[in-house]
Amino acid sequence: MAFDQRFLDELTARSDIVDIVGRYVSLARRGAEYWGCCPFHSEKTPSFHVRPDQQMYYCFGCKKGGGVINFVMEIENLSYPDAVHFLAKLANLPVPEDNGDDGASHLRARLLSLNRDAAHFFYDQLHSPKGEEAMAYLQSRRITRRNATNFGLGAAGDEWDGLLNAMMQKGYTRAELVASGLAINGKNGGAFDKFRNRLIFPIIDVRGDVLGFGGRIIRKDDPGAKYMNTPETVVYSKRRVLYGLNLAKKSKRKGILLVEGNIDVVMLHQAGFDNACASMGTALTQEQLHLLSRYTKDLILCYDNDDAGKIATQKALALLNDTDFNVRVLELPKRLVDGQYIKQDADDFIKFQGADAFENLLSGSGSGMDFRMAQLSGQFDLGTDRGRIDYAAAAVELLSTIPNAVEREIYTVRAAEAAGISADSLKREVARLAGQKRRKENRQEAKNELRVVSNRQPKDRSLRYSNTESALAEQTIISLLMYDDSIFGGTPPLEEADFSSPLLGRFFTALWAQRQSSGKIDINALNAQFSSNEISHLIAITQDAKLQNNREKMLEDCVRIVREAVRKRNIASGNEDILLSTMKKYAKDNTKEIQGGSAHGE
Repeated sequence: MAFDQRFLDELTARSDIVDIVGRYVSLARRGAEYWGCCPFHSEKTPSFHVRPDQQMYYCFGCKKGGGVINFVMEIENLSYPDAVHFLAKLANLPVPEDNGDDGASHLRARLLSLNRDAAHFFYDQLHSPKGEEAMAYLQSRRITRRNATNFGLGAAGDEWDGLLNAMMQKGYTRAELVASGLAINGKNGGAFDKFRNRLIFPIIDVRGDVLGFGGRIIRKDDPGAKYMNTPETVVYSKRRVLYGLNLAKKSKRKGILLVEGNIDVVMLHQAGFDNACASMGTALTQEQLHLLSRYTKDLILCYDNDDAGKIATQKALALLNDTDFNVRVLELPKRLVDGQYIKQDADDFIKFQGADAFENLLSGSGSGMDFRMAQLSGQFDLGTDRGRIDYAAAAVELLSTIPNAVEREIYTVRAAEAAGISADSLKREVARLAGQKRRKENRQEAKNELRVVSNRQPKDRSLRYSNTESALAEQTIISLLMYDDSIFGGTPPLEEADFSSPLLGRFFTALWAQRQSSGKIDINALNAQFSSNEISHLIAITQDAKLQNNREKMLEDCVRIVREAVRKRNIASGNEDILLSTMKKYAKDNTKEIQGGSAHGE
């Protein structure tokens, strides 16, 4: 979708990149730049920086970069048109109509509207005779009406097309209902409701949009899946949303409490633990951590105390290992029923033990490493020499991964006590293994530095260069154009076809066109022509460029390298005669342009 350039200029002028990025990242000023931990990958040492003078951001770790529109596209998982609308709403700037809409933005808007109306439909159903079973189920789970209303809970009646007919009467099409995941196409050409005879949980994002729904069976004899969620759609991705975070982000409690199920979240909020949220039927993801990092640096994991819950906790801790989150683990005790201990989730504990007991557990929850060490010791028989030896070896492996020396020593002493061996001997083994790992990492870094050609290739394999020498010269030409276009004349020194990298050729053509039309380079205006990965690569090019003082000579040398590569390609393809005439023209015309540009720059 194309937007009027004057509108984009005003939008980006009103959308200061430091302010926008600062909504998601804690930034610290260093000279003329701002630095913080990257919101796109896990890191403890900030490698993400924002340059207000150029209205650009870049991460030296994951290599993502761009302008303010690009940032919103990445952080909010939006298309280019939706990111523009998002920023326009923040800036209170009306978006001009554009007949070139490709339909994606329109479909997204329609599905969000449909989901909102469907949520109202389900809510009304819960409070009608058709929702009596669902309401009785809520009462059996001790969920109050007030709390059900707080989460917008609803009901899907025991009918095949109740929602389908109601939404089509509102003007939505069958195709839109299927695209939203609310309806399923039948074999006979018709369609039917996805959610039937279920308690409905609207999935609402932090902006208040209804992205999808979760449905739970309310009859014990129902043969269907216990939980059913909206499939992936253009507005819903389970990796990028946490159920209840729209409410949890407002909590006055410290940190966010992560649990497994929707009912757990609803009951915890009802009991006063309104900082609880849950992932949507999937393990904790990197995208969800980025989302959480906007609101807190303190996480409490409270998964079920069965084997699956312990595995989920271990995976979450592994994901959190290299982040700057402060992580605790709340372990729920098993419940004694008829002489047997059975697992319980947060909902069960609140129901049978009460909020005060849960508060006590929460206050005594240990760190993530406490949990991992406890789980590790449980795998060995510490009453035998063989068990202690095997436990010590496994503990050394785990302890050597702790970066903080003080924390590592504390847990090493505890592990030594558990194994019944001296702390000094275990410390030596931990230090030895940690040193081995560090030396291995150093060797790998040195090896990578020797791979100069490989390291200068784009990170994205789809953007790899066929001729690295020429491409590096092409990158420098583009960097010069962006940072000092005064050394260029009125005629481009190269044509797009001269570039060995099609992507770099497209970059040069687009940037030159901007220079000619408006007299300035605007990264935000490139989002309609290039993908986020491509924009990130363009920013990476400019960050890595080493621009000398004698830039006119640098431009001349780079143009010569590219033309030599063109000559070799033409020889290889049998077009040497055509090339010779072209090169003569370049030599005659562009020497004057470069000289003229130099004089103008002086």
